[in-house]
Amino acid sequence: MKNLMDKVSAKVTARAISASTRSREARRRFYRTIAQNSGEGFVDAALKILISVVIGALLLAGLYALFNNTVLPTLVQRVKDLFNYEG
Repeated sequence: MKNLMDKVSAKVTARAISASTRSREARRRFYRTIAQNSGEGFVDAALKILISVVIGALLLAGLYALFNNTVLPTLVQRVKDLFNYEG
């Protein structure tokens, strides 16, 4: 009976030490992962792309408004005058 209890005690102690070691290693990996800043470039790149898309859309909307209200009516009138030339 004493032999069985010694084996069980040794097994429990070994498992506890193993769990403690794994826990300590997991904590170290967690802190190392938190301390890394290697993923920060992705956020910066995504933000730059988003800003570029918004500025491009605003520029395109401005050009559309300019051509639709200012340039095209003048151009249409000039083309009509060109074909109605009575020289």
